[in-house]
Amino acid sequence: MSDGRDGFDPDPERVRLLRETADEIRGESSESEQLAAILYRVSDLYDPEEETSPQEIYIAVRNILNVKERGGLER
Repeated sequence: MSDGRDGFDPDPERVRLLRETADEIRGESSESEQLAAILYRVSDLYDPEEETSPQEIYIAVRNILNVKERGGLER
């Protein structure tokens, strides 16, 4: 059953796996921090508690990449 999020049905197991993976890789390098943040955003697609769309996730990921390219939030 789709909840209107462009075909991404709630899947608590997928949410758990994506977030667990993000937690495991976070902190090893700035690239792993970045990837962990992206995995968390993608997991929101499958979380029935979240109301997000692929477009919103694309924008969030683009912002994560832009911050990294500019050298971080401090600039």
